[in-house]
Amino acid sequence: MVAAEHTVTVRRSPGDVYAFLADGLNNARWRSSVRSVSLASGAPGEVGAVYAQRLAGPGGREIDGDYEITEARPGEVLRFRVIAGPARPQGLFLLVPADDGATRVSFGLTFEPAGVMKLLGGLIHRTMEDEVHELDRLKAILEGEAPAG
Repeated sequence: MVAAEHTVTVRRSPGDVYAFLADGLNNARWRSSVRSVSLASGAPGEVGAVYAQRLAGPGGREIDGDYEITEARPGEVLRFRVIAGPARPQGLFLLVPADDGATRVSFGLTFEPAGVMKLLGGLIHRTMEDEVHELDRLKAILEGEAPAG
């Protein structure tokens, strides 16, 4: 199994952070790999919602990265699974109240490579590490320290 996780503390309430994360249309604002995103089906931020994404892939070409929300507990947990693209990890955002109304945000990704994907384990791990560390940009945007988009 390949896994990556990163945690930051954001000076915003769990409800605010959750609302931003649950709306997948915000992905392009804080994740540098997202080239485009749209709501493909379901209600925004709810279990069963599917977001169609185009991501920056190897060699500069775009790849699919569609995902489905599989668990949604406002202010606490947002879980998803990637349903299109070469690698299909599962993801989890865990939100915990912190001091002074802030939120401790953990972002984790796990992936079980099979077949030829096992040969790409190192590359997949590096990509997943880069992805979870985008939380630093999320923090800056939500705290008003970085331009969105």
